[in-house]
Amino acid sequence: MQSLTLESATEKTPGLVSRLAPRLHAKAFTGGLIVLTFIVVGILGPALAPSDPNKQELTAMTKPPQGIGSLHVLGTDNLGRDVLSRVIYGARVSLLVAFAVVFISGLVGISLGAISGYFGGKTDFVIQKLVEVVWAFPPLLLGITIMAFLGQGLFNLILALVVQRWIPYCRVVRGQALSLRTREFVVASRCLGARNAQIILRHILPNVIQTSLVIGTFAMASAIIAEASLSFLGVGVPPEIPTWGTMLADARIYISTAWWLPLFPGLCIFVTVLGINLLGDALRDLLDPRLKRAGSGI
Repeated sequence: MQSLTLESATEKTPGLVSRLAPRLHAKAFTGGLIVLTFIVVGILGPALAPSDPNKQELTAMTKPPQGIGSLHVLGTDNLGRDVLSRVIYGARVSLLVAFAVVFISGLVGISLGAISGYFGGKTDFVIQKLVEVVWAFPPLLLGITIMAFLGQGLFNLILALVVQRWIPYCRVVRGQALSLRTREFVVASRCLGARNAQIILRHILPNVIQTSLVIGTFAMASAIIAEASLSFLGVGVPPEIPTWGTMLADARIYISTAWWLPLFPGLCIFVTVLGINLLGDALRDLLDPRLKRAGSGI
């Protein structure tokens, strides 16, 4: 009996270790730490920023970084504004836009994808034609067009980014719903008198959340880059709101004389997107074993 119990415990241990290993994976730890750091910086921005990000000090224009403990740790820009304060406040805007875009586009895309795949027929045809029409436009060009028509503003920027970013959710969820609607538990629920809305909410949506979570993680990185791109082109948020893209746009003419102006906002975009992609890659390996790739490490 003891040997049988020992053998059972030995058989269970590798399974437990294999389930916990991805959670301790370097990609998940590194990506999660980076994302968590920027979230904390964004939330505590007013407390962490040494000064007002829009405060101009013309006597201290384009001062280089002065190191920790000084008045301007990362230097000042062409109007004497503190670069560190603007980077911190820029994190708030970028993360707010990213989370809002992912939440709204996920809500729309998952809902339409589940309805399209579950009902099929004419409903599926209409929704997929809508997907094809919207998907035909280049994302950045569509965003510029919407912002040029609606004007600058945080809400308009989120709307411009959501218009096309719900499509990946819709297409993936539709494919899963087409498969799930013929499964035994769905057919049994239908035979027991469950309504279509109840079946979608109780059986279809819980089975597509994991894949949608992975899509949302990568979509967050894409939203940060898109927001920075639109702000860099001058069609994002108003100029008085500091963002990483706006800082890059203001620094492009000083790139040869004031290297710190484009370096720090560009580095923030790079590190944030890298952290989100690492976290999304780890979540994909953990939540969808079918997509797990060979090899490990960063």
